[in-house]
Amino acid sequence: MPLIVAAAQTISLAGDMPANIDSHLRFMREAAAHGVQLLVFPELSLTGYELSMADELAIDADDARLAPMRDLARETGMRAVVGAPLRTENGKLAIAALVLQDDGGMSIYCKQHLHAGEEKAFVAGKGGAPVQVGEDLIALAVCADATHPSHAAHAASGNPAVYAAGSVISVGSYPAESAQLAGYAATHGMAVLLANHGGPTGGWPCAGRSAVWAPGGEQVAAAPGVGEFLVIATRQGDDWSGKAIALRG
Repeated sequence: MPLIVAAAQTISLAGDMPANIDSHLRFMREAAAHGVQLLVFPELSLTGYELSMADELAIDADDARLAPMRDLARETGMRAVVGAPLRTENGKLAIAALVLQDDGGMSIYCKQHLHAGEEKAFVAGKGGAPVQVGEDLIALAVCADATHPSHAAHAASGNPAVYAAGSVISVGSYPAESAQLAGYAATHGMAVLLANHGGPTGGWPCAGRSAVWAPGGEQVAAAPGVGEFLVIATRQGDDWSGKAIALRG
């Protein structure tokens, strides 16, 4: 059975969760139509990268607004990784990747390495377990996590099929960070997936260009630039292939 994973290159509206949830549902439906088993959204995709609004936008793990996405994940048999500021048990805020499971459940990954300035709103998290997709494991990262080689090396020690990062990567940072991700694919023999924002967020001019690199470092799929794209990669046996699909609102 093939493994099909995808990056959702969305454009988040600042602080507008209802509109962003509608966008996520649209991407999830499109991904399901292409047989995607795991769909990864960018960092803080549900709210945008809005540090000054993080406290008012923060959600709890059982937030009712997640229900439509959790229901759709269950109905389609797909897992979706969505980004949001999460209020933890001690009242602190973490940058979370919420894994909406195919059975309607949810698991949580919290960003371990904060970018400079994020400590004003967030505390560093403890990561989280890989996502199980059939017999494969998908290791997660959130943005700055993936700039630390030790994070990728630790993930690789669990022998995942894919190392998947939801990020906010600007135009200026993209060349270095994408090269680093391709390097992880080459060094560790795992596929690497990047889900980047498709437009500006939190004052950052994001580069888009979400992509997937096969084990060995070859890029098999990429969005051509900014805008909304679904970037799909398929593993059949040991071979990887991919495509980017432009989405319209």
